[in-house]
Amino acid sequence: MQKLKLLLRLVVLATVIGIGVFLLNRNQVAEPRLALGTLERDRVTLAATAPELITAQPVAEGSSVSKGMLLVQLDTTLQLASIHKVEADIAQLAAVLNKLHNGVRHEEITAARARVDAARAAVQESEQDLQRTEAIVNKKLAAQAQLDTARTRRDGNAARLRDAQAQLALLEAGSRVEDIAQVEAQLVATRAQLTAEQQKLANLAINATIDGTLDSLPWQVGERVATGAQVAVLLKAGAPYARVYIPESARTHINIGTTLLTHVDGTATPLTGTVRWIAQVPAFTPYYALNESERSRLVYLAEVQLPDSAAALPAGLPAQVELP
Repeated sequence: MQKLKLLLRLVVLATVIGIGVFLLNRNQVAEPRLALGTLERDRVTLAATAPELITAQPVAEGSSVSKGMLLVQLDTTLQLASIHKVEADIAQLAAVLNKLHNGVRHEEITAARARVDAARAAVQESEQDLQRTEAIVNKKLAAQAQLDTARTRRDGNAARLRDAQAQLALLEAGSRVEDIAQVEAQLVATRAQLTAEQQKLANLAINATIDGTLDSLPWQVGERVATGAQVAVLLKAGAPYARVYIPESARTHINIGTTLLTHVDGTATPLTGTVRWIAQVPAFTPYYALNESERSRLVYLAEVQLPDSAAALPAGLPAQVELP
């Protein structure tokens, strides 16, 4: 009788252990494998375009912004001065070009002709004086030096006549084509420089490049920033994505476009996310340095985009992605 009771106890114990093992195995099979990570949003960093003072920050940190909204204004004093200088250079070149196209005034040509007439009269007078001096010298009534002086005076007046005639011809011919082309080229280059300077002025206004949230303003009004310094950080609008690490054993089952259930702390129901990016190489230890038992430590960084219904979720929340 005692042996029978002992046998019954052993049967009951074996049954209980079997049921426990069954339930444990069933729970282990049913429990999904999870990849852990956090929610993130695309970040856009805006940099200073010049070493200038910050004069305005009209939007507060944490505010929603639209594309094109002014976030940070840099001082424009020096850049406006550069623009005014280039505009003055353009006005000067335009005046020179207009003068070349119009040519000289009628009064200038009239004055040049008068100088030619005066030079011609001087040549005639000196020529007559030379003839009289030659006659006197031939009669031995004057020294040879007087003849030389008269001849030099005649030659000088003749040279001045040729110079006046050349100046008149130059004025009557008008501007050279080459001179006009040179000034036109300078004017084109200066106008291009003005466009560049105006763009530099526009770049001193740091505007939002996407719709989203102004996450941070690292500098304050009145501070001078260096070129390239980070002056504003934006978080992209819309739903965040889960940045998780996929274990090596699940990598072959996950590709771009794969849908995965994502659990976020504080949400009652899981969200259906879509893999938008996954690394092609594992993180941490290179694969060739691992033995078979250590390969499970390999992980692949992945980004799982959440649906639009998750747009209100903030970045930084812990997230868990169910693996296939």
